[in-house]
Amino acid sequence: MKVDADGFISRFPYVKSKQSTGLLTGLRLSVKDLFDIKGLATGAGNPDWLATHDIPDANAEIINDLLAAGAGFVGKTLTDELAYSLNGSNVHYGTLPNPGAPLRITGGSSSGAAVSVCRQAADIGLGTDTGGSIRVPASYCGLYGFRPTHGVLSLTGCVPLAPRFDTVGWMCRDLETSVKVGQVLLQQAIRPFKKLLIIKPVIAGVSLWSDACADWVLRHVTGLPIDYIELDDVFLQRASEIFRVLQGREIWRMHGEWISACSPVFADDIQQRIDWCSQLTEQDEAGAESLLNETMREFKSQFCLDTLAVLPTTPGAAPRLDATAGFFNHYRSQLMGLTALAGLSGFPQLTMPVLSDNDAPWGLSLMAQAGSDLSVLAAASGFTGRLQ
Repeated sequence: MKVDADGFISRFPYVKSKQSTGLLTGLRLSVKDLFDIKGLATGAGNPDWLATHDIPDANAEIINDLLAAGAGFVGKTLTDELAYSLNGSNVHYGTLPNPGAPLRITGGSSSGAAVSVCRQAADIGLGTDTGGSIRVPASYCGLYGFRPTHGVLSLTGCVPLAPRFDTVGWMCRDLETSVKVGQVLLQQAIRPFKKLLIIKPVIAGVSLWSDACADWVLRHVTGLPIDYIELDDVFLQRASEIFRVLQGREIWRMHGEWISACSPVFADDIQQRIDWCSQLTEQDEAGAESLLNETMREFKSQFCLDTLAVLPTTPGAAPRLDATAGFFNHYRSQLMGLTALAGLSGFPQLTMPVLSDNDAPWGLSLMAQAGSDLSVLAAASGFTGRLQ
């Protein structure tokens, strides 16, 4: 299997949909290689998975929904192995350059989807987000990326990682397209937000709430009362560890039997994490569950039905390609302290390409209570509309 410069592992010419009046008519759809497409192998970023699984005889449900709305399928895109990475590097198929910052990583695991959209080879990059696999590459590559409320969209016909946290997600270059996808897939009422909650994460003693974040709020949010909360290192590290343990137990439940039977070859860092997953116990899981209830009760108490939160999506711009393995291991824990908030709460999150860090893209996010997906997208549309 080869990957082209636009992130595709299999590519097809755009064919206009038979649905000539659908909301997505004329838009090109790339699909992460976790979703089944009838007649195409699903490889999940790993040659051993590809070799041990049948070619699907039906599309994933979400694919049929998008095609029915007029989107045109143009190919499948690279994913990190089993979607168990946030870097966008695949030891078997290569590392895709970040079109928005060539000296930095693309981010994963929906790396190919991000590159296909960023390079204008697709308009909608369909992917998954478990621990940040839509939000992270979108932040790093300068795209809009949306993780919906957990469980609101079907994952039938999609290779799981950790179903407790897995969601469908999508990336687009513009907000209008992101909103259209939401309108097609989500059946929800839209309600206005009456309060803005600014979340100020602190990592290694340094606040991520920069002057640029504050400036964005001043320029785009008017008329809403504003509250502030600070999430310190202790809270974020706890959230990261809770997520890692609960995700790890889910991963081994889903894939432990296949891994034990087939002995697949993984990248060293992914193999180390899988080995760690295999050693987690019921007691580890029970301890994480207990901490989860306490931690998320504290976090969720800040959100009323009419509260819209804003926070940095990632700790900053994408790390450099030449960063050491030790750096990436440490950074992953810091990154997951941020991305775990949506995973542990089940809340929808939209990352917007409105910040920069060291002349590279950096995302700012909106988040609200579960079930507020279309309201979040509508709110973002209202903010950006004031610039036009």
